Amino acid sequence: MKAVVLDGYTLNPGDLSWRHIENLCDLTVYERTAYGPDGAAAVIDRIRDAEIVFTNKTPLPAAALEAAPALKYIGVLATGFNVVDIAAAKRRGIVVANVPAYGTEAVAQMAIALLLEMCHHVGAHDEAVKAGEWTINPDWCFWKHPLIELAGKTMGIIGLGRIGQATARIAQALGMKVLAFDSYIMRELESPTLKYADLDELFSAADVIALHCPLLESTNGIINKENIAKMKTGVLIINNSRGPLVVEEDLAEALNAGKVGGAALDVLSSEPVKADNPLLGAKNCIITPHMSWAPVEARQRLMDIAADNLRAFLDGNPKNVVNG
Repeated sequence: MKAVVLDGYTLNPGDLSWRHIENLCDLTVYERTAYGPDGAAAVIDRIRDAEIVFTNKTPLPAAALEAAPALKYIGVLATGFNVVDIAAAKRRGIVVANVPAYGTEAVAQMAIALLLEMCHHVGAHDEAVKAGEWTINPDWCFWKHPLIELAGKTMGIIGLGRIGQATARIAQALGMKVLAFDSYIMRELESPTLKYADLDELFSAADVIALHCPLLESTNGIINKENIAKMKTGVLIINNSRGPLVVEEDLAEALNAGKVGGAALDVLSSEPVKADNPLLGAKNCIITPHMSWAPVEARQRLMDIAADNLRAFLDGNPKNVVNG
């Protein structure tokens, strides 16, 4: 079967192999496929004869699907599948499968990395030393930012699914207490150092707030001016879940006013980041380029699951189907 990958570079910039998928189909890998003002023209050109299409972030709108009469299967090389017009695919009888749960530990690790960077500013101090500031310093040590000890502090986690639970375990290992908010409560997870709470309690008690929830109508813009007002002055906020969970103008204002002591974000409302994003110039704000998912081990799991999804489809037992 003829298959194409529309944007293979992000998943595999050269350190992985496509062989497990190549063994199942006649595969063409495009590193990138342009998609802009001209609509779906480039996408249509590349998928018009394909029976199988893999995409990470290249959109597959209805117009593209209608122009690919042989298309039977779309493999999304990610967990989120909003780049595909799911309704149009269902009308056409095209199976759409995603890759869930491949990056749990990687995303949790990144959340803690962002937190530790806010607490210790390792990168800034490394740059200072290499710029000669330690060499000429009159004291035997120095620090350029306030340093924060986490033991005894409270982390509020919004979304206690797989990733939230993994983050909670690391936070507890650092000596933190955890308050968790989730629409689905698993009381068996509670312990002397982890309790469920409602949002108002979480906002008022947390020293650190980590977002690990899906983007739903109820969570869209959950970090906003009204909720920030309920938080402790100096609270630290981490988002490596979904960009639109944060009202960026409100967070920037709170950072610049000192209400929020620091924010570390691996996701933004528009990606790549736009030059006029207010968080780019906000005080005490760390922004990384949506890389929580990208350790080689996590990407290898993603590749393996994507191949397994395709194998299951070809065997007549599709799995991880999002439009069934």
